Amino acid sequence: MMDKKLLDLKKEVYVANKRLVEEGLVIFTFGNVSGIDRQRGIVAIKPSGVDYDKISWQDMVLVTLEGQVIDSSLRPSSDTKTHLKLYRELPLVGGVAHTHSSYASSFAQAKLSIKCLGTTHADYFYGEIPCTEFISDKAIEKDYEEETGTLIVDTFNTAKLDYMQIKACLVAGHGPFTWGSNADDAVYVSKVLEEIARQNFLTQSLNPDIEPLKKTLQNKHYFRKHGKDAYYGQDHQD
Repeated sequence: MMDKKLLDLKKEVYVANKRLVEEGLVIFTFGNVSGIDRQRGIVAIKPSGVDYDKISWQDMVLVTLEGQVIDSSLRPSSDTKTHLKLYRELPLVGGVAHTHSSYASSFAQAKLSIKCLGTTHADYFYGEIPCTEFISDKAIEKDYEEETGTLIVDTFNTAKLDYMQIKACLVAGHGPFTWGSNADDAVYVSKVLEEIARQNFLTQSLNPDIEPLKKTLQNKHYFRKHGKDAYYGQDHQD
């Protein structure tokens, strides 16, 4: 019998997947969310190709970090190997989301990063949100989904980006992947990313020559919310 912690993980990931629909980030069977039990090295993820209005929390598929399904007759999301690669390479990540949301996917399809043009962006991401190179034919033939994860990781490593300060990446020609402390947090980041992409598109439509927000203002807005000297919000007391 499955223990309570894994049952709770499946329920958490189910709720997060349903939130993708509620937040208008996916249609039909698009997208997926996962969460991980780091102690056990077990990931819960949406089953492949099942409509959101037909899934239950019991349908969430548990897999090991090596990709072995351990509790279900359903196939996990076709993007599972991308999620697993991110979990293996980004040890602070507790949840991963993938959508095909309109504005963020449009930037990915245009192979454009999302520049920091305003304080809304700076509140959540420290710098521009990168877009990968197009995946190579060799990588597609080798193991497309895992190599997509490798592409994301390599993009961050090459540019020396902090994956906990920029919790998102656009995969060229594909769409956005986001991550966070858990599955729900990853969906939250996806929603914020979509709004920032929308604002970015509108801003550049009004002024194609707009420069990125000056660094001093980026620093002020990001670090007043994040890090040891953050002062935004209320102190939490037991």
